[in-house]
Amino acid sequence: MATDALSRVFAALADPTRRDMVARLSEGDATVSQLAEPYRMTLQAVYKHLRVLEDAGLVSRPRGPQPRPVRLEIEALDLMDTWIERHRDRVERRYRRLDAVLAEMKRDEHEEDHGGGHRGRPDAAGHPGDS
Repeated sequence: MATDALSRVFAALADPTRRDMVARLSEGDATVSQLAEPYRMTLQAVYKHLRVLEDAGLVSRPRGPQPRPVRLEIEALDLMDTWIERHRDRVERRYRRLDAVLAEMKRDEHEEDHGGGHRGRPDAAGHPGDS
């Protein structure tokens, strides 16, 4: 069930107009007319966008007389945040392991180049022509 809800949230936010509406609602509640102001679309089109956001659980409009405020629902954002953070943690652990391996390889390379100064190099003493 959570995956279905998460899919609806991400699908709703795939549209730039709906992402903008969510961003604007993060500043505070707004009426449909207020939300519609910056867009060059009909009020009916704005209602369609809001319906998608409502179906995904991202916004709500309380029952009652018009104008009704549109509210951002934090639970849907929490759902996304939980999913994103879980995967971010996994990726960060992978990168930390990769960083450790690369650091070890760099130390090994540095030791080969500078470790003891003689590994793999002939000594100056005892070479023919050293007289």
